[in-house]
Amino acid sequence: MPTWLILTLCTAGTCAVVLIVATLRRRGEEGEDTSQTPDVIEYITMMIGVVYAIVLGLAMAGVWEERAAAEDWIRAEAQALREVSTRAEAYPSPVREEIRDQVDGYVTHVLTVEWPHMVENEELTEEGDALLAELRRTITLHEPATTLEAHGYHGLMDRAAAVDEARTARAQAAEPTMPGVVWFGLVAGGVVALGMIFTLQIQRSKRELLLAGLFSALIAFLLFLIWHFDAPFARGITQPTEAFEILFPELA
Repeated sequence: MPTWLILTLCTAGTCAVVLIVATLRRRGEEGEDTSQTPDVIEYITMMIGVVYAIVLGLAMAGVWEERAAAEDWIRAEAQALREVSTRAEAYPSPVREEIRDQVDGYVTHVLTVEWPHMVENEELTEEGDALLAELRRTITLHEPATTLEAHGYHGLMDRAAAVDEARTARAQAAEPTMPGVVWFGLVAGGVVALGMIFTLQIQRSKRELLLAGLFSALIAFLLFLIWHFDAPFARGITQPTEAFEILFPELA
């Protein structure tokens, strides 16, 4: 289902529920004096709104930060692989070609096999781990014969370690950012915040119903944004493999 359709359905459904309940309560309160609202209710409603706004803000900041970190790790992994392929120039031809072939094989596996698997199962593949381990083994087992190779060896080892680090971070970012208990709090808080609308003794005029609908739409939209960025590789990043495709255009 397209993301925009999910947002539309969630927002419209939330607004519809709030407006329907408000209208039904309006009919059931005919003749009731709603001109006065106790001060304690206004105070509690205000405090609930403030606390929930803080929680929403923290949740939004958290998933946005994780999204930005995921993008950085993708770029770091792709850039480190490109550096490995480039710095292998200092090695003899057979070793150089073997390293570059292994880099290309790893990138091809990431783009064609591992990425769809990661999005669907929220984990990396064992084959990807094996390909990276084989690349690091090839770099490690070659004994430098010249000063140039010695300098290149240390650079390749550093870049290979950077690839491994970025891959580990990518595996962690593949899982949802928000724990289930936090989601329970966000949804329950939204229900409470919307429910407090009906504790206020207001007249349910068209203007008030409009404001209630806009308030419910805002909460639904913010919860949708948190859900959207909670899975950066699946939804949060528009083109998650762009860094690999730019640095390895022949494999894209």
